[in-house]
Amino acid sequence: MKHGGHTALPGEIAKFGRLAARWWDPRGPMAPLHAMNPARMGWIIARLARQHGRDSGAPAPLTGLRVLDVGCGAGLASESLARAGATVTGLDAAGEALVAARTHAAAGGLAITYRDGTPETLLAAGEGGFDAVLALEVIEHVADRDAFCRHLAALARPGGAVFLSTLNRTTRSFLFAKLGAEYVLRLLPAGTHDWRMFVRPAELGAALRQAGLRVADIAGLSMDPLTGRWQVSRNLSVNYLVMAARD
Repeated sequence: MKHGGHTALPGEIAKFGRLAARWWDPRGPMAPLHAMNPARMGWIIARLARQHGRDSGAPAPLTGLRVLDVGCGAGLASESLARAGATVTGLDAAGEALVAARTHAAAGGLAITYRDGTPETLLAAGEGGFDAVLALEVIEHVADRDAFCRHLAALARPGGAVFLSTLNRTTRSFLFAKLGAEYVLRLLPAGTHDWRMFVRPAELGAALRQAGLRVADIAGLSMDPLTGRWQVSRNLSVNYLVMAARD
């Protein structure tokens, strides 16, 4: 499988590095991620546990599984995985975010390995073989979507899984995730997203298939505007989740 192609955009790395100091503030610039994290991680952990014959409701259902969190930021998803028992490696190119991630994990007594770099960094070092690879809210910020998917596939072991969450490129997502979230409600810093880089499910599915992955499941993530609570849904028009398998 071809691994070539650089995926990191320096401007995107710097943008999220600047948010590192407030990443763990549930009312700060990452508030939407904090709000959606229970729903998205519940969906991912349940499917990963089921793939390995585990009960997702049991304590530490991911014990013994090696999981890579690509674009981990300050560790929001990584910590959820670690609490579920997984052996977690968090990977990010924003050094400031990794400092925050290591500090927060240590304060919570979580043993998470954080690495500075990109998927191609790990592949160049001959690493891989993960039971699952996650890239949550990342693919809409990369330079080469197809190369990024190839890298994720190469980092997963045969029989492993790749999970992504991202934003659909629709009129609804432009109104709600771009204009509404960044300029009207001020839920995110202005300029967080470029709507033109949002990814339609069909486009993501094609990139995953070209990378040698099979789409196994897909679901939407929807927010109740009255309560602010997120839930898994069938509505893919704004946020959505994908599970892909490496056969």
